[in-house]
Amino acid sequence: MIRIFLLILIFSSFQSTGQIIFSEFFCAKSLRFDFLLGGNANQVTVYPAQLKQEPYWAGSQVNLIDSLQYGNCRFRVSDSQSGRLIYSKGMSTLFQEWQTTPEARESFRTFYHAAIFPFPQKKVLLEIDIREWEGGFKTIYSTEIDPDDYFIIREHGMTYKTESILESGKPENKVDLVILAEGYMAGEMGKFVEDARRVAGYLFEEEPFRSEKEKFNVRAVLTPSLESGTDIPGEGIYKNTVFNSSFFTFDVPRYLTTSDMRSIYDAAATVPYDHIYILVNSERYGGGGFYNFLNVCTSDNRLTREVFVHEFGHGFAGLGDEYYNSSVAYENFYNLEIEPWEPNLTTLVDFNSKWKNMMGDSIPVPTPRELKYNQSIGVFEGGGYMAKGIYSPFMDCRMKSNHAREFCPVCVKAIQKVIDFHTK
Repeated sequence: MIRIFLLILIFSSFQSTGQIIFSEFFCAKSLRFDFLLGGNANQVTVYPAQLKQEPYWAGSQVNLIDSLQYGNCRFRVSDSQSGRLIYSKGMSTLFQEWQTTPEARESFRTFYHAAIFPFPQKKVLLEIDIREWEGGFKTIYSTEIDPDDYFIIREHGMTYKTESILESGKPENKVDLVILAEGYMAGEMGKFVEDARRVAGYLFEEEPFRSEKEKFNVRAVLTPSLESGTDIPGEGIYKNTVFNSSFFTFDVPRYLTTSDMRSIYDAAATVPYDHIYILVNSERYGGGGFYNFLNVCTSDNRLTREVFVHEFGHGFAGLGDEYYNSSVAYENFYNLEIEPWEPNLTTLVDFNSKWKNMMGDSIPVPTPRELKYNQSIGVFEGGGYMAKGIYSPFMDCRMKSNHAREFCPVCVKAIQKVIDFHTK
C-alpha cells in the first residue's frame, strides 16, 4: 500500500514539474502575434501589429519547450495563473541582422515578424527576448493574451490551391515544410509545382534528410503573382509579385529576401507548417535563410540545388555560414569573447560545448588547412564571415561553399538533433 502511494506521489510530482501536457493548455490551432522590431544599431523596440488565429498547429505536441537555445531572438509563453512556462521557441530575425550593417548606425528601420504558438485555452503571458552582444537574453516586451479577446482576428484568408509534394504522416509527428510560389504568374503554376518537386528532391538527396525522408511532409501553395520574376533594384528591375521579394538586400547583389512577412504568413496558413520556403521564379543566383523564420531561393540557377539546401541549413537547423572570404554587409557580426550559439561555429571560448567529442585525439587545435586533414573533423580557422578568431569543423561543407558535396559530420549531427526535436 505504501509502495502504491509513493508511485502516485512520484507520478503527481512528475506531472506538476515535468513535461507539458498539450491538451491541458492548448488546442490544435495556432495563435499568431504579429509585431514589428524597430530601432537602430543600439536600440530595439517591439511594436505590436495584430493577433490572429490560424487553423492549424503543425508543431510537436510533446516538445513544447525549446531545449536547443539557438537564435538571436526567442519568445516564451507562460500560463498566466500559475506562471508556468508552457511554450518557448528560438528564432533569428532580419532586424537583428540589419543591426550589424553600416546603415543601422545612421538610421532607424522596422521589420515584420511573428511569434506563432499553439492556441491557448486560458490567458497566457507572452515575452519576447533578444540575445545581447554578451550572449545572454534580455526581455524587451511582454503582454498578457486572453484567448477570448474579440480583437483576435478569426477571419478566413485567401483560398489558394495546394499540391502535396510529400506526405508522411500527421503534422504533429513530422517536420512540415511549405513551399510558396513567388514571381510565378497564374499561368505558370504548372512550372511552380514541377520546380517545387525538384527542389524538394534536392533536399532529400543529402544526409541526413535522405535517411530521414519519412519524417517530413512537404506541401506547395500556389500563390500567383501579377508578374514573373523578382525585384533587382541595383539593375532597375521591379516586378509586381505576391510577396515583394528582392535582391540587393542590405545592398548585397546576391542577397534575396522579402520583408512582406504578413502576406507570407497568411498564405502559409493554408496548410499545416513548421518551416516556410519562398521559391522565386528566377534564373539569378541568390537566396537567404533565417533560423525558424524564413528560407528563400531562386528556382532555375545552375546552383539552385546547392543554395536551396544551404539556406535550409540556416532556416531549419540554425547552422552558421562557414565561409569567410565573400563580401557581406555585416560588421562585427560575432563577439569573439563568447561562444557563438550556432552549433557549427566556435571561438574556442567553450569548445567543450561544441564538437570536441567528435574529434580524433591526433587532430591539432587549431587545425591547419592542409590536405592531410581534408576529411577530418577539426578546428579550422575562418568562418562566420571572419578569417580570424572563429573556427569551423571541416575543410569544406555545404555551409561553406557550393563546391562541397554534402554537409560535414558536425552539421549532419546538428540537423539530426533538430529533426528529432520536431518528431519525437
